[in-house]
Amino acid sequence: MSNDAGDIESFTLTGLLKQEAQARSQGSGIPTTALSGEWSPQRLWSKGESHESQSQTKVLRWLNARLSISGAHEDQPSDFNICNAVSLGPLKLRFNGPGWLQGKRPLLCFRFETLTLELGGTTLLQRPLPAPKPKRTPFFALIAAQQDQWLIARGRGGGLALWSATKNH
Repeated sequence: MSNDAGDIESFTLTGLLKQEAQARSQGSGIPTTALSGEWSPQRLWSKGESHESQSQTKVLRWLNARLSISGAHEDQPSDFNICNAVSLGPLKLRFNGPGWLQGKRPLLCFRFETLTLELGGTTLLQRPLPAPKPKRTPFFALIAAQQDQWLIARGRGGGLALWSATKNH
């Protein structure tokens, strides 16, 4: 399923699952640099569901949810900085930490080390976070990406997400 045009609405769950099966057996072939950017969730499917979770998508859009991936370079293909954030007006909650690629699919593994709460750009709270238990490191199983357009991944909890690139990166 190639969707170079980036038309997110044209993706079907059947097509995504076929591409996921291919990524599992042959790897996704996603270039490291295609991961860099700021991503916004556009379409979500909960684990085992055949229909989209439109309510969950609406809530995440309302909260301006963003996944930022930086530091992806061809010469350092496995070192990333990951930021997962939501905001409500001037209030922003961010989780930051390192990310790395693992395996041939690959998995984008990450570990949030810092939680930050900001109000209008002023830091109100910044706390270190404990490391996850062994074998419980969060990850996104990467399925496919079109640089600066869309990213498809399945999270550790089994949900499938189609993200679109934001214009802010």
